[in-house]
Amino acid sequence: MIQGLIAGTLLAKPEVREGKNGSAFTLAKVRAVSGDGESLILNAIAFSPQASAALLALEDGDAVAVSGALTPKVWLDKQGNARPALDMIVNRVLAADLFEALQSTQG
Repeated sequence: MIQGLIAGTLLAKPEVREGKNGSAFTLAKVRAVSGDGESLILNAIAFSPQASAALLALEDGDAVAVSGALTPKVWLDKQGNARPALDMIVNRVLAADLFEALQSTQG
């Protein structure tokens, strides 16, 4: 297993979904820029209540760093070019305004 730390910006507001067993999880997409200037998309999923709450406190375009178990992937674009992507099971979320965002959602 690869543990990773990825920093970037949220592509949309994170969403809560429900699994087949009824447990909730949170999905988010993060755009990160690689060393050569290419954008990579991180498909993030959070199962822990703390990581989920942190992601849900953020908005589209917010800067964020997430850490967790990382899986590299490859997908084909419309032209048939192989493009890199990353999947992560998030266990920690870091953001500049996270403390204030969490305080405002908790009252």
